[in-house]
Amino acid sequence: MTKRIGIHLGTSGGASNAVERAREIGANTFQIFSSSPRMWRAPQVDPKQAARMKELRAKLDVGPLVIHTSYLVNVCSQSDDVRTKSIEAFRGEIERALAYGAEYLVLHPGSWNGLTRDEGLRLAAESIERAMDGLAWQGTPFHILIENTAGAQYSLGGSFEQVAELVARLKAHAPVGVCLDTCHTHVAGYDLVTAEGYEETMKQAAATVGFDAVRVWHCNDAKAERGSKLDRHQHIGQGTMGVEPFRRLLNDRRFAHCAFIAETPVDEPGDEERNMRVLKSLVA
Repeated sequence: MTKRIGIHLGTSGGASNAVERAREIGANTFQIFSSSPRMWRAPQVDPKQAARMKELRAKLDVGPLVIHTSYLVNVCSQSDDVRTKSIEAFRGEIERALAYGAEYLVLHPGSWNGLTRDEGLRLAAESIERAMDGLAWQGTPFHILIENTAGAQYSLGGSFEQVAELVARLKAHAPVGVCLDTCHTHVAGYDLVTAEGYEETMKQAAATVGFDAVRVWHCNDAKAERGSKLDRHQHIGQGTMGVEPFRRLLNDRRFAHCAFIAETPVDEPGDEERNMRVLKSLVA
């Protein structure tokens, strides 16, 4: 099986351009936003762009296509207004993902500030079910991936257990899996850095979300210390994690089915290609 390694890319000039950009920097998978991540309103998908996306991906063997949900979406908000907007926006995300032929749509579960954690879990599951209602996803490879978070107070998904609980609630109603982020895992308090800690963390992942459910790893080094709860991404090997966790992860046969996608900073021209090169160099 060809290892799938890629990066989050911009969509300037049209979403389909990201396929060619991915190949230019040596990626064979990639992630995009399907609209502005900081605006509620989103344009309709251009059918020509969707067709070109599918054509180029097939021609260049680039996939899976991962779409990241807008940062505004909070499916467990205590505010009825925000939650209603979030359900509508997330439905739009699903529709665009299906139009582009994306395999995965990554979702941060949101913040339950003002509620109990259990109320947050219930609202998140109900909101995602409502967003999916009536959409024709059957027969496609499409999955919603619940991403673990950095563990900040009131943030749903700061532990593998919370991610697993939400996935369990959704399984009967939606195609659902898991996206794990190395930076989030690290700053939430899990040990990926030492060999012993890595194996202990994997035991916890196996006992909660399960390896098969994990479809995507976001590969990001961290600017902050382990357990800090601060979500600050860093270039691979230049943060508090170093390169060894990524070497272990990329060569871990338990995740041979996964796509590995960097969401590293772009501080200077060429940073995307440099981070890609580092990740690919770690594959044995």
